Amino acid sequence: MRTTEKIYQELLTAFQERSGYDADDSCDLAVRLYAVAAQVQALECQADWVLDQSFPQTAQGVYLDDHAAMRGITRQEAAKAEGTLRIFAADAPVGDIRIPQGSVCMTESGVRFQTTQAAVLAAGELAVDVPAEALEGGSGGNAAASSVTVLAACPVGITGCTNPTAFTGGTNAEDDKALRARVLASYQRLPNGANAAFYEEQALKHEGVAAAVAVGRARGIGTVDVYIATAAGVPDEALLKEVETDLQAKREIAVDVQVLVPTQSCVNVAVELDVGENGDFAAVKSAVESAVAGWFTGKLLGNPVLLAELGRLIYAVDGVKNYHILSPSTDMAGNSTTLPTLGTLAVTEMEA
Repeated sequence: MRTTEKIYQELLTAFQERSGYDADDSCDLAVRLYAVAAQVQALECQADWVLDQSFPQTAQGVYLDDHAAMRGITRQEAAKAEGTLRIFAADAPVGDIRIPQGSVCMTESGVRFQTTQAAVLAAGELAVDVPAEALEGGSGGNAAASSVTVLAACPVGITGCTNPTAFTGGTNAEDDKALRARVLASYQRLPNGANAAFYEEQALKHEGVAAAVAVGRARGIGTVDVYIATAAGVPDEALLKEVETDLQAKREIAVDVQVLVPTQSCVNVAVELDVGENGDFAAVKSAVESAVAGWFTGKLLGNPVLLAELGRLIYAVDGVKNYHILSPSTDMAGNSTTLPTLGTLAVTEMEA
């Protein structure tokens, strides 16, 4: 793109060629020509920006959303991490303690989680497990097991909390890079009403579906199995039925379609970190745990678990100087019917 100075010099040259006079830099005409050059340069910037927004390869923001809408694709919203809170008392109560929906617990770093249904700590019992979710959507809500330990608002008699398993499934709103990849893929894998791309595209249109994989001839000729996953992992029965009803209405004639839950493949992760002499290991550990937990979402459906990708994720965390992945020891191959999920997560300090 031409600079204002270059345009100005071109205007001066054109004036000299047509008039036979040189315009002095301090004269009124030179000032006018420079003002024109600035406006021309601004128009060129605008034209270049408009050209970028005209194609999905370079469009951004709402303009990329418009390209996606033309392909029947919408940007995925941020999803909340989901998991379980274990709420307990120091001594077994003599009577039932009601734990209302919306009771809040936190990590030491202040990430908050709330129960999604009411529960009761029965008389004589020490603990009760309650389904919960992060208060805010996004990957920041992913938390490793045993990291939610601070009571924020719970009934009298309750003395502590923890999360026996990791909170997972928290994802940020789909960024331009990811949305652009899906839009371009829709041109490369054109759905024709009968191929795998058609079934996957239709499944992904349903709210809550983060990934879909269609397997043709799964049970013989004329059969299609569609595996779906949510950001948190396994879909519930209501979502399965919703997607299957939609696909049954849109399938080609004489085809038997099933929408199924993928098989979960538990992946235990153990990693050693080097945060340097002056590094805050506790803070870096928490960030790594959140990053790893946030990676194991439903979007991994059918994908392999690669050590190189896991290592890149860990090394990108601020404060990590070096790392060593202890488990898994090798890459794990992907399978169309399998969803890798996070099992145990152990982050320890690397010995000097």
